[in-house]
Amino acid sequence: MADSSFDIVSKIDRQEVDNALGQAAREIATRFDFKGTGATIEWQGERAIEISASADDRAKAVLDVFKDKLIKRNQSLKILDASEPRQSGQQSKIGISLKEGISSEDAKKISKLIRDEGPKGVKAQIQGDELRVSSKKRDDLQAVQALVKAQDYDFAVQFTNYR
Repeated sequence: MADSSFDIVSKIDRQEVDNALGQAAREIATRFDFKGTGATIEWQGERAIEISASADDRAKAVLDVFKDKLIKRNQSLKILDASEPRQSGQQSKIGISLKEGISSEDAKKISKLIRDEGPKGVKAQIQGDELRVSSKKRDDLQAVQALVKAQDYDFAVQFTNYR
């Protein structure tokens, strides 16, 4: 029997992030506490979002609204890399970059964890920005998934191509 395998990846569902951004923008436009603050949230290129408002606390409140919308759409907050509010003329701005992919150091950490604490006979291979885990037994793969989920990494983790 051939090995069973799955991939550990860190991907962004851009459509869900875009929907969350649209919902946050609509809520900001209609909410009373944002009236007259010039609060906006918008895409800044392909991998970044910019929040602007008239004060630091309003910009942080917009970020909280956006985070709430992401959570409701089942997106991990670990994909966000938000900067501190910075002054830009009369406006206070927050830049958010979206993190995607598993760095080689993080992939090595996961691979070492699987080798050290995972079931015997489970192999982990680094393939670019993802990790392929294979084993003869599917039960071992499910144990590895539970092990990786239990760890608190600073990036979002998804499992794909389970076969």
